[in-house]
Amino acid sequence: MITHQMKILILRFSSFGDVTQCLSVPSRLRDLASTADAAAEIHWATRDDMAPLIEGHPQVNFVWTLKREEGLKGLWRLISILKKQHFTHIYDAHNSLRSRMICWLLSPPLSLGRVFDPPAITRKSKKSLKRFLLFRFHKNYFEKPFSGQRDLLEPLQKWGLSKELPPPPQIFIPKSASEAIHQRLEKSHLTTKAFVCLAPSAAHLLKRWPLEHWKELIRLNPEQNFICVGGPEDHFIDQLVEINPKKVISWAGELSLTESAATIAACEILISNDTGVLHIGEQLGKKTIALMGPAPFGFPSRPSTKIMEIDLPCRPCSKHGQGPCVNEKFQRCLVDITPAQVQKELLRLSASPSEAPR
Repeated sequence: MITHQMKILILRFSSFGDVTQCLSVPSRLRDLASTADAAAEIHWATRDDMAPLIEGHPQVNFVWTLKREEGLKGLWRLISILKKQHFTHIYDAHNSLRSRMICWLLSPPLSLGRVFDPPAITRKSKKSLKRFLLFRFHKNYFEKPFSGQRDLLEPLQKWGLSKELPPPPQIFIPKSASEAIHQRLEKSHLTTKAFVCLAPSAAHLLKRWPLEHWKELIRLNPEQNFICVGGPEDHFIDQLVEINPKKVISWAGELSLTESAATIAACEILISNDTGVLHIGEQLGKKTIALMGPAPFGFPSRPSTKIMEIDLPCRPCSKHGQGPCVNEKFQRCLVDITPAQVQKELLRLSASPSEAPR
């Protein structure tokens, strides 16, 4: 019997990879209402360019957006909207000055002239001391292995919820994006052909598997179809197309976030650096090869993903992979993952069931 209603707010504004990993949270929060025999509305406040990733999620009822260019004015506008909702629970999955301000302004017992119970609040910890010890002294007190999604689900244990990942898919692609990618595939004559999706870019150069390695991987697979995704600034991807123009296509800079997700949904296998595209593959349950380098907090978590990494005493060296590299062999953590090793995993995954073991 439904006895009352919960109104739950998730605060996560960016980035691409973090928002994508956070898509597992609404399914867990729905469990909170189920265990309490309550009806629930789940709201999410995010940056406007991230909203398309969230809007199709069946567990999210409302998405509220903040435009970067509106600055403080936009923040006050968003807060005024959220105050009218009278949330019973808030999960601050961002833990920034902005998200803390929102929580504080939504928490006072007096709002709009009437008294109400303040919302229950839980917050993703930055674990600042553990981070300091990790990067300064290479003393790792984090739960092993690293897991970006587990870290986002862990604060929900305060409300009696599990930090285990809900099953994929946890990203839901709009029909318009899927149709747009189908049309692109038709034009490229790949509609009925299997292809491997490559994500050779990353926000920081140190997180990118070397370009020459990507080229060699393509040479090792002369009959394989590849589609590359990336941003509008990733002009280096054109060099991969030049290796085998009949088999390699670049859509870098041409796709929306949801169209990128639709491309990954259509591929056979995803090979990706530590970037947001990797987490789309994760949330779709797509067979994925993750090339993990200097950063620790974006590690994938699902058995469908094969993590490739080199165990070095200098890893991890920075929070986001911004460096500097301190190894005597520059970028050794990714350079020493060879194209032949990735090729071996590619062949293994091609022959394996969908839920491939790590």
